[in-house]
Amino acid sequence: MADLDLTQEIRSLRATFADIQHVVDVKRLNDEIVLLKQQAADPNIWDEPVHAQNVTSKLSHAQGMLTKLESVHSRLDDLEVLVEMANTEGDASVQAEAKVELTSLQALISELEIQTLLNGEYDSRAAVVTIRSGAGGDDATDFAEMLMRMYLRYAEKNKMPVQVLDTSYAEGAGIKSATFEIDAPYAFGSFSVEAGTHRLVRMSPFNAAGKRQTSFAAVEVVPLVEQTEAIEIPENEIRIDVFRSSGPGGQSVNTTDSAVRITHIPTGTVVSCQNEKSQIQNKAAAMRVLQSRLLEIRRREEEAKKKQIAGDVKASWGEQMRSYVLAPYQMVKDLRTDYEVNNPSAVFDGDLAGFIAAGIRWRKQTQQGA
Repeated sequence: MADLDLTQEIRSLRATFADIQHVVDVKRLNDEIVLLKQQAADPNIWDEPVHAQNVTSKLSHAQGMLTKLESVHSRLDDLEVLVEMANTEGDASVQAEAKVELTSLQALISELEIQTLLNGEYDSRAAVVTIRSGAGGDDATDFAEMLMRMYLRYAEKNKMPVQVLDTSYAEGAGIKSATFEIDAPYAFGSFSVEAGTHRLVRMSPFNAAGKRQTSFAAVEVVPLVEQTEAIEIPENEIRIDVFRSSGPGGQSVNTTDSAVRITHIPTGTVVSCQNEKSQIQNKAAAMRVLQSRLLEIRRREEEAKKKQIAGDVKASWGEQMRSYVLAPYQMVKDLRTDYEVNNPSAVFDGDLAGFIAAGIRWRKQTQQGA
C-alpha cells in the first residue's frame, strides 16, 4: 500500500496558523483574559447588568479563541504523528482517519482565519438587524419572512442569542418588516456583510397563473451601541407614540398600549418595539436601537467625508447584492463575491457560513485595494 503524503497540506496549514497566531497576538489575548477575569470577579459587577454582560461575553469569546488556538496547535502535531503511524503500519483505516482529521483542521483553521479578519472598529459588537420587504407584493413580504427565519436559524445553529424587538406583519403573507438583536461577540462583523438588497426569483405561490415572480427585500445591519458611548438625544428631537402590540393579520396580542414607536425627527429614523410586556421596557429597547442607528449614520457620514477627501468615486456595496433563484433553476449567488450554491433550501435553513466567510474576505480585499 502506497504511503500517505500530506506534507504539503500540513505545511500550508501551519503557515496559515502561524499568521493567525501573529494577528491574534496570543500574549495580548492571555493578558486580556487575566484582566477580564479580574473584572468578572468584582462582587459589585452586577450592579450594572449591561456592563457585566459585556465583560462576561468578552471573557467567554477570548477564552474560546485561546482554547481553539491551543487545540489546533496540538491537533497539527497529532496529525503528523498519525500520518507517520499510518505509513509505518500500512493501515488503510488509520490513513482514512488522518484524511478526515486533515479536512476537519482545514475547516477549523479557515474559520479562525475569518475571525482574524474581523478587526474593524465595530466588528466585535453585537448587531441589530432590520429586514424590510420591497417591491413584489405578497411575494416580497413572504420573502422578508423567509430571510428573517434564515438569519434566526443561522444564529441558532451558531449559539448566538437573539431577541426579536419588533415585527410588522403584512395583511396577506409574511412581514412588512422585523428588527432583532443578535447579542454575540463579533455579530456585527459577521452580519454586516449581509446588508443590502436581496432578490428572490420563483414561481409565485400567490399568483393563480403560477407565473415567475421577482421580489425584493432590504437588510440593514448596525452595531449595537455600548453603554459608555450612548448618543445623547434631546427630548425635543424625538416623538414617542404608544400602541397595542399586534400579531399576524392585525390580530391584537396585547390588551394594553405597551408597544412603543420612537421617531427621531431630524433624521426621520423610526424605531418600534413591542416584544417586551411593559411600556417602559419597550421604550428602553427602542431607544437602544435608535442610538445604534444614529451611531451608524454618524459612522457612514464620517466614511463619506473620508472618501470625498480621498477622491474615492467607487461604488459602495450597492443594491441587489444576492440573488435567490428557485425557478427555472436552483441557485443562490452573491453578486459581489461570486460565491454560489445550488441548494437554496439549505441556505434558507440557515446554511450561511460560506456566504458570510466569502463576504468578509471580499470586504477585506476591497478595503485593502481602496
